[in-house]
Order: sequence, then C-alpha cells, then structure tokens
Amino acid sequence: MKTFTDQLGRTVQMPGAPVRIISLVPSITELLADLGLEEEVMGITTFCVHPRGWKNSKAKVGGTKKLDLGRIRALNPDLVLANKEENRKDQVESLMESVPVWVSDVSTVAQALDMVARIGEITSRQKEAESLVARIESGLVPVPHPTAGKAAYLIWKKPWMAAGGDTFISDMMRHLGLENAFGSASRYPVTSLEELTALRPRWVLLSSEPFPFSEKHREAWSAALPDSRVILVDGEMFSWYGSRMVASAGYFRELRENQGLGGSPGD
Repeated sequence: MKTFTDQLGRTVQMPGAPVRIISLVPSITELLADLGLEEEVMGITTFCVHPRGWKNSKAKVGGTKKLDLGRIRALNPDLVLANKEENRKDQVESLMESVPVWVSDVSTVAQALDMVARIGEITSRQKEAESLVARIESGLVPVPHPTAGKAAYLIWKKPWMAAGGDTFISDMMRHLGLENAFGSASRYPVTSLEELTALRPRWVLLSSEPFPFSEKHREAWSAALPDSRVILVDGEMFSWYGSRMVASAGYFRELRENQGLGGSPGD
C-alpha cells in the first residue's frame, strides 16, 4: 500500500498505480490526457471539454457542482481527482467514505506546478509530469513588478463579478505583468460600474468563461470606461491550471504583441 498526500494535507492510500480514474475537474481531465492516461480515465464531468475525443468515449458523472455520486460509485474507481473550489465539499466528503479521493487546492502558479507533479506521482507518470512542469516553467516566467498597469478581470454578469487577489487567475495576471485592481479582495467579489470607474483600471479583461462575454459587452464597457482598454480574453488560458498552462505562455505573448499589453492602452 502506497501513501500519498493531497493538497489539503490529507493522506490518500493506494494499493498501486490507479487503473480506474475519475476526474471531477475539467483542467485535470486535460492534464490526465497529456500525461498519457487515456486508458485509465473512465469517468469525467459534463464540463470536461478537453480533449475533445473524450466527450463521447468516457462515462459522464454529472457537473462539477452536481455530481452523480451513485454513478461514480457504480463505476468502481480506484482514484477520484477533485478540487477544493470547483467541487462541493459535501459531495467530495461523501465519496471519501468509499473510494480514494485526491483533492487539489490551487490558487497560484506554484501550487499548480505542485499539483501536476503530485498527480504524476500518484498515477505513476512522474517523468511525463516532470517534463510538463519544465515546459510550463520555461514559458510562464513571473514578472517581479507589474509592467502593464492595473487590470480588472471580470468573470460574471448579473451581478458583475471579478477575480480577487487570492485566485489562480490573479497570479496568472501577475505572470502577464498586470496588477490586479481587485488584489485586496478575496475570491470573486461583486463589483459595479461605479466601483470600476473609481478604480480606474488601465485594462479590463472580459473572460470567455464562466460567463461568455462577447463583443457587445466589450463595446458597452469601452463606452462606459473610456480611460480603460477593454479586451476579450480566453478564460481557459487564465483559469485552467495544468497542462493548459503550456499554451497560456504563448497566448500571453500574443496578448502583449497584439493588444499592446506592456504599453499604454492607447497604443
């Protein structure tokens, strides 16, 4: 019996390398695919859209917040991968009573890299995980001092919500060279046009997820905040911790080049 520690500090015991894995987190599902675990992964959520081919080949176990616990147990997994924020605590704890559950807790790039390494260890894909971590570290270089100015990253409408300073998104913004305008707020604070006007962010980033902001929203915010540069961004590149971070590095380079991040909004 091998013993592993998840990111909550819990002990998870496994008899050997898992061969029946269920992922309850979209970004972890993509990670498992990139670690070469297609045969081992048998169950995913309805929100696990990457890799595309798995949508029709893997069992669905409900949404990240509305898991089908009976379905999960019936699949008889020897490892379930969950996340502290994306999954409901009561449902995850219920699963812990009958199956090994490894829980991630990610709010920084460093914690994401730690997660990749640990999942590589528990699934016996250490070399693949080490290679992936090295690729991410070489591409996502932290910026010691924000150079692109203050930015607000909006994730939701009705009410308007932004990414706070203790989120993974906020740390990814820092790696892009942005100072989070909501850096002193926790999690995902509700905001308003009045507050954003007072904050005067140099940039407003409208995410593609979880709310799918569109060009009409960009135009409306641009008119409301004439002193800010409002752009649409790919939410997966900012919020998916795991192998997607390899692509995030290239995407951030494109934002710098095509949107003028690093220069003034009027450039």
